[in-house]
Amino acid sequence: MLATGVMIRSQGVDLAGELSVPPNATRLVVFVHGSGSGRMSPRNRRVAHALNRAGFATLLFDLLAEAEEGARAAVFDIPLLASRLDGVLSWLANRVDVGSMVVGLFGASTGAAAALTSAAEPGASIGAVVSRGGRPDLAAAALPQVTAPTLLVVGGDDGVVLELNRSAADLLRCEHRLVVVPGATHLFEGPGALEAVSVEAIRWF
Repeated sequence: MLATGVMIRSQGVDLAGELSVPPNATRLVVFVHGSGSGRMSPRNRRVAHALNRAGFATLLFDLLAEAEEGARAAVFDIPLLASRLDGVLSWLANRVDVGSMVVGLFGASTGAAAALTSAAEPGASIGAVVSRGGRPDLAAAALPQVTAPTLLVVGGDDGVVLELNRSAADLLRCEHRLVVVPGATHLFEGPGALEAVSVEAIRWF
């Protein structure tokens, strides 16, 4: 299955993306990157390919334009990232090929905060959220308003982020679960770590 290159206009900025739609797919997972990463993230691409094999459509896209990628302030501007995501979701809803699909969000690092902020908005129609090594604490004010079932996946050796996720989980009022991958670091580089993330994500979505 080949990914289709797309250009998405969101909040006045053109964002490059890759849309993959397996035959008979009824669910779409949108990857929300963080910490300056983008659609070429090798870790998220591996998870996306696993989702494609399981029958899910996926969208990988850049939250920031090329000129913005070096600005650390933009990487941590959660309202900005969430507004870009909202524009992308509107773009998807207007497409004939995927517009009727149930949408899930897969967020990593600061992208998880943006995903949860978007999912907390009134009228948001997000089927589920998965956070991989995310920073949900950066969306703390929005967490009690999230209604989509939310899975937080954290590496067992990612001590600081694990504690931040535990605190964030206490703020969620929706169905939620915290999964710790033993021996995994923040980047899930150990043997089998990303595979474990993929299995948990497929089950949750």
